[in-house]
Amino acid sequence: MKNIARDPRVAVAIADPTAPARYWAARGIVASSTTQGAEEHIDKLAHKYLGRPYPQFGGQQQERVLLTISVETLHTPRR
Repeated sequence: MKNIARDPRVAVAIADPTAPARYWAARGIVASSTTQGAEEHIDKLAHKYLGRPYPQFGGQQQERVLLTISVETLHTPRR
């Protein structure tokens, strides 16, 4: 959180696991952040993608944060 407070510019990239050269990327500014609902969100994602609760990689004492990004540029794969 200290880094985002200092400089709110962020980038997120997602690669297609079957074709790593194919990816989506977003760059922008963090518009807001909250810890409210963050633990529930990671558990929901874990159930969707792992079929079970979040396995707590790195231990129990972690602070989860949800970031809302105002996207300035978006890259999508070429067809």
